[in-house]
Amino acid sequence: MFEFLSEMLGFAFMRRAFVATTVLSASVAPVGAFLVLRRLSLAGEAMAHAITPGIVIGFVTAGLSVMSLLIGGLIAGVGVAILTALLARKTILRSDASLASLYLIALAAGIFILSAAGSAVPLKSFLFGSILGIDDASMLLVGGVATVTLVSFAFLLRPLIVSTCDPVFFEARARWPWLVDQGFMLLLVLNLLAAFKTLGTLMAVGLMILPATAARYWAQTITGQLILSFVFATLSCWIGLTLSYIFADTPSGPAIVLVAGAIFLISVLTAPLGLGRRTRKPSH
Repeated sequence: MFEFLSEMLGFAFMRRAFVATTVLSASVAPVGAFLVLRRLSLAGEAMAHAITPGIVIGFVTAGLSVMSLLIGGLIAGVGVAILTALLARKTILRSDASLASLYLIALAAGIFILSAAGSAVPLKSFLFGSILGIDDASMLLVGGVATVTLVSFAFLLRPLIVSTCDPVFFEARARWPWLVDQGFMLLLVLNLLAAFKTLGTLMAVGLMILPATAARYWAQTITGQLILSFVFATLSCWIGLTLSYIFADTPSGPAIVLVAGAIFLISVLTAPLGLGRRTRKPSH
């Protein structure tokens, strides 16, 4: 085992992959945990599609520049989040319907622009990630987003807990309650963008949600769920990367998400709050 690990970690690209995914796990874990707690799991998938036109425009105008794709995706994601909040407040549509409508429009616009530009092949590989080929700029992006996310959660954690557990009380006491929601959505968009050169946007949603849902079956406290989400995400990355190294034809991104899915299924079957939990008899 030691010889195998020494051989695998002897490659610089594998060491970089392990470091990048570990840092990414620390960043996406709290975001995913609160997506699950706030019943916004599908919002992560929706935002992954919503940032598509910004990514495409950044790619078409400036190529595979990390900064251009970051700026383009950030503008698109923040724009969709703001429009969703406005429609939910000013019209009869609820936020889930508004987000669904806007992300479908954004996704269609991104595909249309991509087809018109005729540059689908390189962008496709970029969207689905290439963790084994991560460069210095992408490493800095992942580290920077992780720093921003963890520092932001130091300030947002208590308001997020209150707004999640008692939204009516939070709305009544907070001066600008929408700032917490928009700040959280901004962190979601940033983490999706940070995952471009690692898991890709679509696979990053799996790394956000699956460890968080698995942790939900094991821990009853928010702190426990946050810690377990990070542990499960990190284990998924390490095992998935190892499998992709052993089986050369196995893509690393899907391998990581499949391992996270296996952890989720095991949690469903064996965790204290899963299918095997003991149901209490109703008191008379």
